[in-house]
Amino acid sequence: MRAIAIPVKPLTRAKSRLSSTLTALERGALTLAMLEDVLDAALAVPGWETWVVSADEVVLEVAARRGARPVPEEKPPLSSAIRQAERLAKEQEADALAVLPCDVALVTAEALTAALRTLGPVVIARSGEDLGTSLLLRRPPRAIPARFGPESFRRHLELATARGLPTAVIERPELSFDLDAPGDILTLLATGRRGRTREVCLEMDLADRLKVYA
Repeated sequence: MRAIAIPVKPLTRAKSRLSSTLTALERGALTLAMLEDVLDAALAVPGWETWVVSADEVVLEVAARRGARPVPEEKPPLSSAIRQAERLAKEQEADALAVLPCDVALVTAEALTAALRTLGPVVIARSGEDLGTSLLLRRPPRAIPARFGPESFRRHLELATARGLPTAVIERPELSFDLDAPGDILTLLATGRRGRTREVCLEMDLADRLKVYA
């Protein structure tokens, strides 16, 4: 079997870089909206299970309602949640594990399917200006260690090289965009991408509230 793991922080701690412009409740609503859009893409990929790893009961309820597998997070931070997904993949005898953050708000089923069909033991998509990783696919699930965070794209490439594993790099805007800063919200709205994230941003009147970041 093959699995897509989506780790999600507790809603009370989500999107802290937006705390200067959005309230805690708004950040939580935005996070849930992005999760819905990411689930739309992940659940549409044939032949893959979707797991949502989180300590937040609301997040897990959304995952279960949508047909994904809710995985209660045993302990923070993100690295621990990913290791938990790796252990579960081993228990399930999975031959592939993809880690997909919940803030890749422009992802589509078509882009994700194409990335997951890319051959090779390590497949990576680069995210944002911090050169992070927006998708890490490993065959098998522990082909290289997961090292998410700033400049993780470079670290993942180096780990694969050190183990002699060829790496495929995915260059698609649907996978390279992650929503972290106020300006990212305006970028998302400008794309015209339909989805729950756009709806919530418009409901909160963020296009006008964030004009200063344009």
